[in-house]
Amino acid sequence: MRVMLSCNLCALHNMFHYYSLYLRCAEMIGRQAETAYGFGYTRLLNCLNLCYWGFFCKRFSYSSQLLMQNILKRLPAHSGYALKLRQKTVYLCKRTMQNKARLELADYEAESLARLQRAFARKWEFIFMQAEAQAKVDKKRDKVERKILDSQERAFWDVHRPVPGCVNTTDTDIKKSSRMKQPHKTRKIQFWQAQLERHRLKMSKVADSLISYSEQYTEYDPCFTAPEPSNPWSSDDTTCWELEASKEPGQQRVRRWGFGFNEVLKDPAGREQFLKFLESEFSSENLRFWLAVQELKKRPIREVATLVQNIWQEFLAPGAQSAINVDSKSYAKTTHNIRDPGRYTFEDAQEHIYKLMKSDSYSRFLRSNSYQELLQARKKVQPKKETCV
Repeated sequence: MRVMLSCNLCALHNMFHYYSLYLRCAEMIGRQAETAYGFGYTRLLNCLNLCYWGFFCKRFSYSSQLLMQNILKRLPAHSGYALKLRQKTVYLCKRTMQNKARLELADYEAESLARLQRAFARKWEFIFMQAEAQAKVDKKRDKVERKILDSQERAFWDVHRPVPGCVNTTDTDIKKSSRMKQPHKTRKIQFWQAQLERHRLKMSKVADSLISYSEQYTEYDPCFTAPEPSNPWSSDDTTCWELEASKEPGQQRVRRWGFGFNEVLKDPAGREQFLKFLESEFSSENLRFWLAVQELKKRPIREVATLVQNIWQEFLAPGAQSAINVDSKSYAKTTHNIRDPGRYTFEDAQEHIYKLMKSDSYSRFLRSNSYQELLQARKKVQPKKETCV
């Protein structure tokens, strides 16, 4: 082992004598040669790989590459590499036992077998017995099956141990695999670039937003604030039923409409008051169209086609009775969708009308006299006094 490493180190020294860095590399290999069967073997093999792939200078000539390949292949290993060499030795021995012209060893294979025989001199008897056992098993197989297995085995070793001078397809060029444009290297960069382009908020702003939202809706949460009027099922107060019978929204309910446009649309009383306001401005068709599309999404599939045609004829068809004002893009998309009617045929037009009402009509509704009167009105319904009998 030491003699073989000494010869290889001499070859490395002659190859790299113009570069002091290579001399230091050779010294490191020499220091690791004594522990080649321990942890130092990995470092030794990695160093030779770096030399072979040209990480210390330009790529070597072809003869230098062959020399380095010879050095790498002669290095013993106590795990995977030695196992592959042993399997290769068994394969060559098995071929020598079969007296067939197609299984005769080539010159380079005979030289390889002789070299492996010297390398595995202590274990040669075990390897030879293993080859004999495999040969006996092969003889028991059918002729066709035996030919197929021989062809597969030869193809395997032609790929993993090619003819000298041929390119080893199993070798991976470290330079190519280490290029910065490799997908596994650029994937993480692209991920972080996409994260930077996302809309993000600071944690302090997020916390402030959550706190303000919680404070705004605290009085509407029965876990924190007792509802007004109280629940008639758990108390004797019937104010809640009286308010429902009068169909007039309370001050707390009206105040919630100012939180956002969605609060108006979610509340039936809010939709009714908002529709009255739009009628006063002669634009009630916007809300009626939006409500009709919402109702369309809830209807059975058998009624969808009829409802789509009704909505189209009432709001979007040329000369419609309650024509709405939508942009050309939404109108073109809706015209295309009407050919195949579905629940989401008017999705683009509905979104356009929603934005129009939210940005224009809703702000005027909050400033209108009707909303201010509802907001300032105070219901003073006295609860009935209990009478003791």
